[in-house]
Order: sequence, then C-alpha cells, then structure tokens
Amino acid sequence: MTETNELQAAPELEPVAAEQHEAPVPVAEETPAEETTATPIYETKAQVVERMKAIEAEATGGDKGELDLLKQVFYKLHRAEQLAARTAFIEAGGSAEEWHAEVDPKEESFKAALAAIRARRAELAEAAEHKKAENLERKLAIIERIKEMAVSPEDANQHYDEFKRMQAEWREIGAVPPEKATETWKNYQLYVEQFYDLLKLNSEAREYDFKKNLEAKERLIEQAEALADEEDIVAAFNKLQRLHAEYKEVGPVAKELRDQVWERFKAASTVINKRHQEHFEAIKQSEEENLQKKVALCEQVEAIQLEGISSFAQWDELTKQVLAAQAEWKTIGYASHKQNALVFDRFRVACDRFFTTKAEYYHNVKDEQNTNLEAKRKLVEEAEALQNSTEWRKTADRLIELQKNWKTIGAVPRKYSESLWKRFTAACDKFFEAKNAQHSEQRTAERENLEAKQGIIEQLKALAGDKANATIEQVKELQAKWNEIGHVPFRDKDKLYAEYRAAADELYRQFGASQTRRRLENFQRSVKQAVAKGESTLGRERERLLRIFESRKAEIQTYENNLNFLSAKSKSGNSLVAEMNRKLEKAREELALLSDKIKTVTAEMQAGAAKEQ
Repeated sequence: MTETNELQAAPELEPVAAEQHEAPVPVAEETPAEETTATPIYETKAQVVERMKAIEAEATGGDKGELDLLKQVFYKLHRAEQLAARTAFIEAGGSAEEWHAEVDPKEESFKAALAAIRARRAELAEAAEHKKAENLERKLAIIERIKEMAVSPEDANQHYDEFKRMQAEWREIGAVPPEKATETWKNYQLYVEQFYDLLKLNSEAREYDFKKNLEAKERLIEQAEALADEEDIVAAFNKLQRLHAEYKEVGPVAKELRDQVWERFKAASTVINKRHQEHFEAIKQSEEENLQKKVALCEQVEAIQLEGISSFAQWDELTKQVLAAQAEWKTIGYASHKQNALVFDRFRVACDRFFTTKAEYYHNVKDEQNTNLEAKRKLVEEAEALQNSTEWRKTADRLIELQKNWKTIGAVPRKYSESLWKRFTAACDKFFEAKNAQHSEQRTAERENLEAKQGIIEQLKALAGDKANATIEQVKELQAKWNEIGHVPFRDKDKLYAEYRAAADELYRQFGASQTRRRLENFQRSVKQAVAKGESTLGRERERLLRIFESRKAEIQTYENNLNFLSAKSKSGNSLVAEMNRKLEKAREELALLSDKIKTVTAEMQAGAAKEQ
C-alpha cells in the first residue's frame, strides 16, 4: 500500500492505551509526502503534457495525487474540446452518427508520458518492497539480539554499549512492510523496556537516558500541539505522520511519566485527526452538491420538448438554454470520481439528442426552402417572359395570378430572397407601366378622377380641422368614394396618394391613436420587462420585426401595383378595388406600428450597449 492510499484508508490516528505498549499509531512507512503547496492552474492540454514530460524526466515516479489531478484536468479539457467540435459539426448540418473525433497528438503524448511514469513507479514500488523486506530482516535480527542481552542484570550491564549501537542502527533502518510494522515495533519496544528494567548501571546514567528521551518526546509533542494552528490541514496531517515516525524511534522515559507523556501526544494527534477527517468530509459534501447541480442540468436539458418545434426562433431560444446549461456545467466543480464520468455521459447524451434533432430540422427546412426557391424562380422566369407582352388583359390577369401564387409559396434561402423579389417586381412593373402608357384614351378620365380625388382630400383635411364634429362614418364614406373613383395619371399617383394617405392617417390617428398607442405601450412594457429579467432576446426580436416589416412592405407594393391595373368599371371590379384598398390601409397601419416597435427595441439595445461601456 502506498503512502497516499494508506492515509486515505485510515485518516484518523488510532489511540494507544499507554506508553509501556507504545505501539505506533498506523502511519505510512514510506517517506512522507512533501508539504502541500498551492495547486497550479492548467488552462491548456499543452501545459498538462509539458508537466507530465517534466515528471517523466525526473524519473522519481512523481506524486500520485498530482498525477491523478493532471489526468483529470487533461481529460476535462479534452472532452470539452471534443464536445465543442461535435456541437459545431452538428450545427453546421452534420449528423451525430457521422461525427468522428480526430486523432489528438497531445493525447498520444499524454498517454505515452503517463505509461512511462507508471512503469517507473512500478519499478520504484518493487524496489521499495524489496528494501522493506531487507529492513524487516535487519530489525528482526536486532530484536533477537536485544532479546538475548535482556536475560539478566549482569548481561544488560555488560552489553550496554552494544545496546546503544543497536538502538542507533534501528533508527537508521527504513520502513518495513506495513503489515509487519506494528508487530515488529511492539516486539522491539518490549525487549528494549525489558533491557532497561534489567539494567544495573549507575542511576545517573539511566536517569540521564530517561531525561534525554523525555526531552526528545516533549519536543515532538510541542510540535504536534503547534500543528493545531496550521492553516493547511493536509500539510499538518502529513507533518503529524513524520512526528509519529520520530516519536516511536525515541527510547522510553521513566515509568511514572510514560502514561502522562503518551496521553499528551495522543491528545495533540486527536486534534489534527479530527480536523483532517472534517476536511475530507467537507470535500465529500462539496462533491455531492456538485453532483446534484450537474444532475439538475441533465434533467433541465432532458426536459426540453423537441416535438412540435416549427420555427428558427424557437430553436434559437432553446439553443440558448442548452448553451447556457453547458456554460454553467463548466463552472461546477468535480463530483466524486465514481459519479463524475457517469453524470457527464448523461449530460452529453442529452445535449447530443438536442443538437441532433435540431440538425435534422434545419436539414428538412433547407430542403423545403430549396423547393420554394425553384418554385419562385419559375414565377420570376414566367413574369420576365411576359414583361414585354402587348396582350394587356390576358397578361395582366396572368401576372396577377403569379403574384397571388408568389404569396402562397414559403420562404427561400435568405441570400436569394431579395434578388428574386426585385426581379419579380421589376418584370411586373415594366408590364403595367407599358400597359398604362398604351391606354392614352383613359387620360381624360384619369384627369377627372384626379380632380375628384383631390376634392376628397380637401374634404378629409376639412374634417381633420373640425375635430369636434368629425365622425369616423364621414371618413369611411369619403374613403368609399375614393375607392370608387378610377385611376389617376400615373405621374400624379404617388403624390396624390401620399396626400390622401396623410389626410386619412391624420384622421385615423385622431380616432384610433388610443388603440394603437395601447398596443405600442404594451409592447414597450414587455420589452422593458424582458430587459429587467436579463433576457437578452432583443437582437432576435429586432430581426423578427424587420422580417415582418419587409414582408408588409412587399404586400403594400403588391397592392399598389394591382390597384394600377384593376378595372373599376364593373360592380365586381368596384368591390375588388374596395377590398384591396381596405387591405392596403390595414397593412399600412401595421407597417407604422412595426416601425415604432423596431425603434423601441433599437433604443433598448443602444441603452444596454451604453451601460456595458
């Protein structure tokens, strides 16, 4: 049994009844470990390998505690690197089954150094055991010789000088096999005391011997008592081991003092033993607490419901939770050696399950988006093929149908979205602009329509100035008339509509500002609450709002394009124009609210960034 293992197996020194049976407290027979020093911090595997190679070069076998620490630290860093690489692979679209860890040269170097150190430790252990066997033979021979000399007072007096030499030789001999240590010491102590009891030398010499032994033991006792103030309990315990080794090599004291001296030494040892035991119990408690924290993180990740997730936003939110759990895991200390690997495997399996499912979702969405991409490309190509057509009615109907189909197709990869939309709208705009240019006979009607719509704008402005008497029914009546009026000259369309929109918006702000304001205030309040709770989702929320904002702009553009060529001559045409204008008004209102929400989120993000600076 090595010194480290024996101390762990019997951390508390066992008391002995009295010095006349001075069986030593069980301690390690090997050379005591060096005093505990501050544990170095290893941040990289290269640092750990460098230290292992240094221990290998020393050829002393190193300290088992340090070797265990180096192995634990190396594989903690190694597993963290592998987990990060595996996570990145899965998030990039790979599957968990396809991922394979690359051969790590540092791990090979670490294993080689560890194997060499273990081989050297085995050699040293074998040599130490052989040496202990030789020491045992020498000590047994000394016991037999003292036994022969402790026959009569005359023999004791005659062999006193030889007895003193044997005591000196005993102290020089090193450790013996642990299973023989206590028995050997008891036998030695028995015959030494018998020799002293038979000794008939002058009393002064004998008293002098007792006095020197008493002084030596009191010195050791004082050192043991001083260890109670030692801050490092492990170092104090190791020092106590050495003091016990020295104590048992000191000869006996006067019989009347033996019990008193031993009890004092035993009491000092008990103080250190108790602190040492409490120290390791605290470590055990800490490991248990760490285990519970890690189990809680396992349960947290395992509890994530992966069925029914249908958006990137949901996956992003859950990914944040898993990454936060992984970051928290790294801050938790070790659990017990037996449980640490098991709980880590459980946590890794839970994380793998999450990222594998996420990768499958992204893979499926990617396939769906590619299908949508092909469908929209076909619409773009057909619209571009029709953009120069002069079959005005037929082509207009077909392009309107293409625009409707466009809205039914889902999202495409972001890098293609804007370019496809620009091509599609450009083709539609080119056709409808050409169509409008060819219908010059409509210009007179369009000018009349222009005057009629200008009149409606003036009436709307008048209502806006007469807040006390204006009613929402009047506004809706004027809007209905506006929708019944046909097209105006193309060059005046945007300007006229802007004036109309401004007048109508002013009135709607008067009638509907409170409702819109309540919606905006509710949103602002929810944003502030999220910030107060520390939920850093503002960036993602802003991206979501921007996507919706762009989508609404596209819808408005489509409505405006369609209004340019829809016929309002028939009853059904009037109904369609009215419905489209209603949708357009609603879309514009929502666009304004979205703009205010985006401004709110942007302001909160800027405020948060300013605080961090």
